[in-house]
Amino acid sequence: MTEPHDGDPPAGLDLTTPEWGMWQAFRNGSTLDLRTPHPQRNDPAGPHAWGPERSVRARVVALLLLDGPPPQPGRVTALKLNGVHITGTLDLAGGTVEPYVEMRNCRFEQELLLPESRFTTLRLVGCAVPRIEAARLQTEGDLHLPRCVVEHGIRLTDAQIGTDLLLNQLVVRRDRRGRSITADGLTVGQDLQAEMIESYGELSLRAAKVGVSLSLRGSQLRNPYGRRALNAPQLTVERSLYLTSAGVSNSPFSSGATPPYGTTTPGRGTRIQRFECEGGVRLDDGRFGDAVDFDQARFVMENDQELSMRRVQTPELRFLGERPQRGRVILSGARVVNLVDKSVSWPGPGQLAMAGFFYEHLIPRGHFPLARRLEWVAAATPEYSPDPYEVLATALRTSGEDADAREVLLAKQRRRRETLPLAGKLWGYLQDWTVAYGYRPGRALVWMAVLWAVGTAYYLQRPPEELKDGESPHWNAYLYTLDLLLPLIELGQDAYWRPGGLSQWLAAALILLGWILATSVAAGASRLLRRQ
Repeated sequence: MTEPHDGDPPAGLDLTTPEWGMWQAFRNGSTLDLRTPHPQRNDPAGPHAWGPERSVRARVVALLLLDGPPPQPGRVTALKLNGVHITGTLDLAGGTVEPYVEMRNCRFEQELLLPESRFTTLRLVGCAVPRIEAARLQTEGDLHLPRCVVEHGIRLTDAQIGTDLLLNQLVVRRDRRGRSITADGLTVGQDLQAEMIESYGELSLRAAKVGVSLSLRGSQLRNPYGRRALNAPQLTVERSLYLTSAGVSNSPFSSGATPPYGTTTPGRGTRIQRFECEGGVRLDDGRFGDAVDFDQARFVMENDQELSMRRVQTPELRFLGERPQRGRVILSGARVVNLVDKSVSWPGPGQLAMAGFFYEHLIPRGHFPLARRLEWVAAATPEYSPDPYEVLATALRTSGEDADAREVLLAKQRRRRETLPLAGKLWGYLQDWTVAYGYRPGRALVWMAVLWAVGTAYYLQRPPEELKDGESPHWNAYLYTLDLLLPLIELGQDAYWRPGGLSQWLAAALILLGWILATSVAAGASRLLRRQ
């Protein structure tokens, strides 16, 4: 092994010319660039063969990283490679790598083994790797894998990334278990950027924790082999989860992004690439500190697949994507402060479930009339449930839309009526017809005025006989009709007169209708008091 004072390779290692160049570049912290003048031959994932003049052995790379020579005076050791072919298996499992590592446009012959290893910062940019095995990897700084092509999956189970994990424009295909990226239990200190990636298989982030935001802007997740394309239950993101469109910039240093592989939030006139997901999505029990954003997202699912957000908690849910044609959207038990949505984003009947879904404020984008909002609730409740109506009414009332809130509660009673037996339905229709279940009390006054006018007109023409001669008060058809209509109120008229024939039937009808109106108003008032 190399002595601490000696910068030469150990005896018997027999370095090739590219390896000797890599050895010297490592000692002075410079870059070994073995690219050719022909750009088409520099694509690590391309068909062109890379000969010995561009190849270094993985064992030499491992030697440099785990027990390399000292730096040249006044320099810092670092492994920086560009356009290099690494032959054999680079196995750093369990090792501690202190030098800075950056490999660009490199081709790995076999898988990269990093389980249980420790790095300060590791950057692989635009590389082609058969597979990356990095369970329980730890970095003090960043882990960068942008623009890489990984044919047989990446494993980051229980990895701990000190600052940022950058996967932008990564192309990754499934492993033997059908997963493209397995990152269950992953911890990222700051941002996890996976923008404009292409994932073929299941992207698994179960119980992962992200210290700032998780961005999948413009990414294409496809899993025709299994049930889910994104499987992330119990995901915790301190700020926002973005499943939105990305602005595509020709500049490698896009504004607001980490160079040299960032994307931008789409601006006017910018070419955009939307987030698309072919397969189910599972975000159950997720916790998001700021928002979950689905702006312009497109979900392509089979009938048995779901966009599942059961028991998700977030201050804001922006459901602004394209309406799923198949599959189901599940929001059961989710709790949201602001629900930002569009009427054209929600699926139809049988494709939406919202049992126990609670939100405080509605912020519709575009035209979202109350009738469409009631259809939205009905689509989520194939069997009657009062909760979605109550939550919607509360949110409308909080926004000062009391009239709309009453319409929602009236729709709830009408929906409930469909579940009642015949007697209950008849009584319900009567309450609806007369006073709209108490939510339109003015209707009772109209009916009362109509009945009062009819009764008064009749009794002005056909006053009843006195019950006892000389004991009756002065006849007043107006007060007499009103006394019949108002139950429990005595105006001193109906007890002194004896109607007969048709007058008696009219008096009985007025008394009965008065009781019905009073009972309906009382029932509606009781509901209003309970709601308050």
